[in-house]
Amino acid sequence: MKFIHTSDWHIGRQFHNVSLLDDQRHVLEQIVAYIKSESVDALVIAGDIYDRSVPPSKAVAMLDEFISTICSEMNVPIILIPGNHDGAERLRFGSRQLSGSGLHILGDLEKVAEPVLIKSNGDRENESVAFYGIPYNDPETVRNLFAAEVSNYDDAHTYLVDQIKAVKSNDVANVLISHCFIDGAQESESERPLSIGGADRVSYEPCADFDYVALGHLHSPQYKGEEHIRYSGSILKYSFSEEKQKKGVTLVELSDGAVTHRHLPLVPLRDMRIIEGEIQSILEQGKVDPNNEDYLLVRLTDRTAILDPMGKLRAVYPNVLHLEKPGMLETGAQQMKRETLKRGELEMFRDFFEQVTGQVLNDEQDGAIKQSLTELNKELSGELNSELNKQGGES
Repeated sequence: MKFIHTSDWHIGRQFHNVSLLDDQRHVLEQIVAYIKSESVDALVIAGDIYDRSVPPSKAVAMLDEFISTICSEMNVPIILIPGNHDGAERLRFGSRQLSGSGLHILGDLEKVAEPVLIKSNGDRENESVAFYGIPYNDPETVRNLFAAEVSNYDDAHTYLVDQIKAVKSNDVANVLISHCFIDGAQESESERPLSIGGADRVSYEPCADFDYVALGHLHSPQYKGEEHIRYSGSILKYSFSEEKQKKGVTLVELSDGAVTHRHLPLVPLRDMRIIEGEIQSILEQGKVDPNNEDYLLVRLTDRTAILDPMGKLRAVYPNVLHLEKPGMLETGAQQMKRETLKRGELEMFRDFFEQVTGQVLNDEQDGAIKQSLTELNKELSGELNSELNKQGGES
């Protein structure tokens, strides 16, 4: 039995008000290609299919197209569970009818102990694997549904896992699908917290008895506790904190009680990167950068004021999404020289002129500006004295 484990698609997500639908379509097409090339028996999606409970219509249309390709055209079943970003009730609408077409949506907690049995299409055609799904849940929901004495996320998750373990058969391979935060795993900035203060963490130990555990929620590919308890990670980088992560899906093979897994990389349409340096150096780099359309966070180390830095940067890097100026902060090695704050009007105008024209003032221009500033200061001083005299006469 071979299947692909993926999660955290977040279809419909926007990043700094930029739609990522084209980027998501690009990597979903690669998943389709992997399903074909690896001849997999099933696709497992461990939650957060959409980015919000009421997704935009274009996101729904794109998912519909993808599911139709996999289930109808390729005849490969999909097993998915809702995540904390999904609306479970909406996502599982029509699930009983859709299961007959190969789309299995395991979104009902009350049916958590009912598996989906998938047969292998390979050499061992009679071999079946039982897939159990635990959709995202919270302690209050588990307490109300099952009258269970659970006080936190770990209690609730363990209770649900125990319900499955009480009925699962050792005559077939068993796969658990869950959307949760395993304690000690590596998190990213783009994941929505499940609770405040770390109370959302759950133990990996109750899951160890399954042949494979397909996890969702955390965006970094990783395992926790034991190697068969794995997060596939998200299909794209969804924050600059994920810059170094290698995104992809996990190819899992179960055979004669053994499990193997392999990371299949996904190549983004546009990468997400952080660039740091002085603006002039970054501008020169952008002119020859073959990946200049990547999504960028730019950290400028310049210690002087810059006129319209975002406009200048977007001329060579059109997808600069966030700009930081640590060079302008009075902290650490990049502390701004205090004397630059004491410059007069003439020095400030010289800087302004050079940034706008790319040239320095010549002697004639410099003299004209000095004269204009002197006359303006005299005029302002005269107006101020006149106003003061007027107020003195009135009093």
